[in-house]
Amino acid sequence: MPIKCLIVDDDAIFRQALRRALEKESDIEVIAEVSSPSEALGKVRQVRTDVVLMDSSKLGKTGFESARLMRTDCEGTRLIFLAVDEEEEDLRQCLAVGASGYIAKDAPAARLIGAVRDVYAGRKYLSPQVLGKLVDDFRSRQAPFGSAQAAILTRRELEVLKMIAEGNSVKEIALQLGLSTKTVDTHKFNLMRKLDIHNKVQLVIYAIQHQILTLPTKI
Repeated sequence: MPIKCLIVDDDAIFRQALRRALEKESDIEVIAEVSSPSEALGKVRQVRTDVVLMDSSKLGKTGFESARLMRTDCEGTRLIFLAVDEEEEDLRQCLAVGASGYIAKDAPAARLIGAVRDVYAGRKYLSPQVLGKLVDDFRSRQAPFGSAQAAILTRRELEVLKMIAEGNSVKEIALQLGLSTKTVDTHKFNLMRKLDIHNKVQLVIYAIQHQILTLPTKI
């Protein structure tokens, strides 16, 4: 069964070019292309959608809220944000609404296709440029956050940490682990307290550096 994709961008020429690139692949099907996050939300609520590719540069508060609802209301839908400028604040907002992928809008078609396949398989995809910035930021710190507390995470907390870093919502984690959402929220709170982590960007950095989260190494 092909990976069903939805393209969200206000540039019709870009949408069509991306659609042509994706549809050259036998395992990918573009079910629609729309110009706004609100249209995208309506579409994924109507039609099963595996991966949404969305321009992050002009989302604004309303657009990010639509993106968040795609993740919470539409089980199994993964979000890849296409960034014009790969800045940490933009990445932070995208991760906050449940992004599974974050990649430059002008990345080669092969890299975009690889990102689609990775997030569909349940992995997180960060472009090599973004990953490099995260690692540089981590190395620039005098001491890695959470290093003193790392050893005291329970097995369940490590599972929850990995699944959050991979882009899963609390509801999805609860379903996969057979727990209540309240229990998952408690594990999330405890692990972030133990590691002295305060946002999802820090959590992803921690998961990368401690090899809890596996990212693609190909360029």
